[in-house]
Amino acid sequence: MKLPAIAVAASLVCLIIAPVFAQTTPSAAPTATVPVPAAKRVTCLATTASLKGQDKRDQMQLCLAQARVDCLKQAIDQKVVGAPRKSFIKTCVGGDGTEQQ
Repeated sequence: MKLPAIAVAASLVCLIIAPVFAQTTPSAAPTATVPVPAAKRVTCLATTASLKGQDKRDQMQLCLAQARVDCLKQAIDQKVVGAPRKSFIKTCVGGDGTEQQ
């Protein structure tokens, strides 16, 4: 009966520790994560300025979603993972992720 309990405990330890090791970066190769200026949100605001109502909201959502995808691709290319990836994308898009209407 103790063998299954030990196996479960070992599995839980592996599940907890594995993501920690996966998120660590080797110190031999520091990576500079320099996102593009926060012009993506400003660009979205400018391109939807002439629209009104639901059309403006829809186009703003589409534009910001595309900006997030572009920033995510950039983060993946730079191998940014974990919490730094989330802040990288926020900085890259140019805001806190909420729309201003």
